[in-house]
Amino acid sequence: MFGNLANMAALMKQAKEMQRKMADVHRKLAASRVEANAGGGMVTVVANGHQEILSIKFDPAVVKPEEVEFLEELTLAAVNAARRKAEALAKEEMKGLTDGIGLPDGFTLPGT
Repeated sequence: MFGNLANMAALMKQAKEMQRKMADVHRKLAASRVEANAGGGMVTVVANGHQEILSIKFDPAVVKPEEVEFLEELTLAAVNAARRKAEALAKEEMKGLTDGIGLPDGFTLPGT
């Protein structure tokens, strides 16, 4: 009986340590930045490690200079709205997998 309690305590300790490490990675990803471009630099996108698009820049040679900022803002808003909807869909699908598996209070799996 006590062996099972010790095993459960060790498992809970490992789960809490994994959760702490996951939180550290989460913070690191939030602070990271990646940049990609297309069309030889005509469009440049910056994102963080959480796949959030932080900025979209268009070369003024692609569109009229007076429209660049407006187009960048609209595109950024649309891309992030689509990303949030996709994230919500994925969470909803994953929720069905994690319901009923008895995770400890406050413990979550990535993507849920």
